[in-house]
Amino acid sequence: MNRLKDESSPYLLQHKNNPVNWFPWTDEALKLAKTEDKPIILSIGYSACHWCHVMEHESFEDIEVAEYMNENFVSIKVDREERPDIDQIYMEALQNMGVRGGWPLNVFLLPTGEPFYGGTYFPKEKWLNVMSGITQVFFERREEVMVSGRGFAKSLNTKDSERYNFGKTSDNIFYTKEELEILAEKISKDFDTQDGGMNRVPKFPMPSIWNMVHHLAELTGNPYLKEHVEFTLGRMVLGGIFDHLGGGWTRYSTDGYWKVPHFEKMLYDNGQLMSLYSKVSKKSESRDLFRWAIDLTYSWLQTDMNQAGGGIYSAQDADSEGEEGKFYVWTKAEIEDILGEEASLFYNEYAIIDQGNWEHGNNILHLEHFPLEWDKIKESHQKLLETRKKRISGLIERAKTFEENFDFAKEKLDFLNNQLTAIYKNEDGDEARGVFHQVGSRKILGFLDDYAALIQANMDGYSVSFEENYLKIAQQLAKYLMANFYDPEEGLFYFTDRESEKLIARKKELFDNVIPASNSMMAKSLYFLGRYIDKLEYVTIAQKMFAKMKPLTLQDPQWLSNWVDLGLLLHEKQVEVVITGPDYNLLLSQVRKINSSASTLFFGAEKESTLSIFQGRFINKTAAFICVDNVCSLTVFSVEETVNLLNM
Repeated sequence: MNRLKDESSPYLLQHKNNPVNWFPWTDEALKLAKTEDKPIILSIGYSACHWCHVMEHESFEDIEVAEYMNENFVSIKVDREERPDIDQIYMEALQNMGVRGGWPLNVFLLPTGEPFYGGTYFPKEKWLNVMSGITQVFFERREEVMVSGRGFAKSLNTKDSERYNFGKTSDNIFYTKEELEILAEKISKDFDTQDGGMNRVPKFPMPSIWNMVHHLAELTGNPYLKEHVEFTLGRMVLGGIFDHLGGGWTRYSTDGYWKVPHFEKMLYDNGQLMSLYSKVSKKSESRDLFRWAIDLTYSWLQTDMNQAGGGIYSAQDADSEGEEGKFYVWTKAEIEDILGEEASLFYNEYAIIDQGNWEHGNNILHLEHFPLEWDKIKESHQKLLETRKKRISGLIERAKTFEENFDFAKEKLDFLNNQLTAIYKNEDGDEARGVFHQVGSRKILGFLDDYAALIQANMDGYSVSFEENYLKIAQQLAKYLMANFYDPEEGLFYFTDRESEKLIARKKELFDNVIPASNSMMAKSLYFLGRYIDKLEYVTIAQKMFAKMKPLTLQDPQWLSNWVDLGLLLHEKQVEVVITGPDYNLLLSQVRKINSSASTLFFGAEKESTLSIFQGRFINKTAAFICVDNVCSLTVFSVEETVNLLNM
C-alpha cells in the first residue's frame, strides 16, 4: 500500500498514486525493514526536479518495476526540502562512494539505515538491473554488504576537526595583503573570460561566489575582479537563464553560454541574486539593466510566488504539460502572430529562426548584447507575457538599495517570525526562540540554515525599519541555537537540533555551494548580531569559526566563498553609524546612499532605545556619532560631516 496520500509535502504527494508501496521516512518503515529483513530503497527528490519526474514516469509508475520493488525492498520517499538532514547524510554517502551527487538521489540501505550503494537517475532497464544485483548481493554476500555499510557510516561520523586538521589552525583571523592576492589569483584562474561565470558546464549562478569576488574587488581595488563580476552578472541577465518576460533566474544553464536553462526556478538562489544585483548595481555602469532584472524578479515573487497572507513558495516546476520548458519557449510563428510588424526587431535581437534556436522548432529568449532599442524590446516582452499567462493561469536588500517600500518584505518576515517560531525558556531562564521547518506543522524542528537565515533576515529588517523588536527576535533565536546546536568541542554548529530525530550521523555543514554552508551563514549572523547587541561572545565565536576555516579558504576559495566573505568583513574597519533625533531616518538615508562598506552597521532612533550603543546619544536634535573599531567620534550634525568622518 502506498502511504503518501496523507503527507503535506508537494513532492511526496506527486507520488501518492504510484503502484510502488512508498513509505514516508517513519519509524514504521524502518522497523518493517528490520522485521522483514529487506534492504531499503531511499529515493530523495523535490517537487520542481525534472529528472525526478522523468524517473517517476519511467519507473515508479511502471507495474513491472513497482512489483519488483514491493516484493524485495522497503521503499521510502523523501522530499529534500522537507528533510534536508536526511538528504545531507545520504548525499555525502553517495559522494563517498565516488558517485557525483544530484537528484533524484537513490540510495540502498541496510535495514538498520547504513548506505551501501547508490546513484542518481536510472532509466527503467538499468534500474531493474541494479535492483536485481542489489537483491542478489544482499542475500548471498550479506557480510560484505554489512562491512561496506558500516564503513560508509563510520566515514559519515568522522569529526571535522580530524578530517580538516582544525587543531593545527592559528588564531590569526586577518588576511594579509599577500593572502588577499592569493585569494584573487586562486579564484580568477577558474574564470570563464569569454562567457562569464566559472569555467565549467553546466553553469550555476553561484551568487555566493560573486558576492565574495565583488567584496574582494571593492576591498583591494582589483579592476579585473570588478570587471568579471559585472560581466558575469550582465551575461546572466541577458542569457536564457533569466526569464526576460516574467522575471526570475532558473536554476542553471545546461551549456556554457547561459543560453539553455534547466527551466525550474528556485527561491533560494533568486533571493540571493536579488541581493547581489542590488549591491553591485550601486556603482555599476549596468545599473539600469540590473535594476530591470531586479524589478522583474520582484514582480515575479509578488505575482507567481506569493502566498497571500503567508510566505513565498519555494520553487517553480521546469515542466509544463509533461514537457520541460514548454511554458517558456516560442516558435517563430507564435511570435509573429503576437508582435506583427514589430516582430522583425525582436527576431534580430533574440536570434529567432524558423527551425528554432533550441530544439523541436522552439526558440529560447537569449541575448548576446544589450539591445539599442531596449524600450521597444520591453514593449514586446509585455505583449508576449500577456499571451504566456494564458498558457497557465533578496527583498530587503532591494528596499535598502532603491529606498523603496519595505511593506512586502516586512509582511513576509513577520509571517516567518509569527508562524515558524515559538518562545521557550532557555536553561538560564531567559526567553529563547525555536524554529520549525514547516508552516503549520511542528513535526520537523528547524535546521541550522533556518536559524542563520532568519537571524540575518531580522537584522536586515532592523537595518531598514529600525524596529528594535527584530533584534530582540534575532537574539532569542541565537540563544536557542547556542543551547541546542553548538558543539563547544569543535567550535562549530551541528546542522540539526539536539532534540531532533537521531539519524545514523549528526553532521556539520562547512562548504559553500549555490546555498552557502549553514556554518558560514551562522558565523556571519553571529558576527553582525554580536555587534548589533554588543555581545562580544558572539563576535568571538564567529572569529574562531573563521580561524578554523581560513587555511582551507586559501586553498580553494570558490567552495568556501561565504567564509572568505566573512574574512573580508573581519579585515575591514568595524564601523557603526549611530544617528538620533527627530530626523534620524532622513540623515541615515542620505549617509547610507553616499558611503557604506559591507561591514558598516547603521543604528537609528528618535528619542529612546534599549540598545547599549545609544547610551548618552540623545540630545534633542538630530545628531550623528561614528564609531570605528570601538572608538567613537565627537557629535556631528550634517551629512557632509558624517561622510567626512566615514572617509577618514
